[in-house]
Amino acid sequence: MPISQSNAELNVSGGKAALQNLPSNHFRLSEYGERQKGSILQVDGDHEFRLRMLEMGLTKGTEVMVVKYAPLTDPIEFVVKGYHLTLRRDQAADILMNEPGKEI
Repeated sequence: MPISQSNAELNVSGGKAALQNLPSNHFRLSEYGERQKGSILQVDGDHEFRLRMLEMGLTKGTEVMVVKYAPLTDPIEFVVKGYHLTLRRDQAADILMNEPGKEI
């Protein structure tokens, strides 16, 4: 379910819309800690990015676990559907997640 503009203000900078205020039960994937997991609620970003994430299996309801952050916290390694995926921190910020589950 997409977040409506009443739930979040849109801030357009550099041609890209970014959610400023998320509901309390929504988190950006980039906010998860190492070894935390949760499910995807929505993928934001430009059309190409959303399409690429869809092609890699990052769809609503998909479980994602953070494996580790690089030494300077960028990029971040994830496990999605049994494979390892690495995304830049700003890309992970475009993926909205539910509240992270317990650490494994």
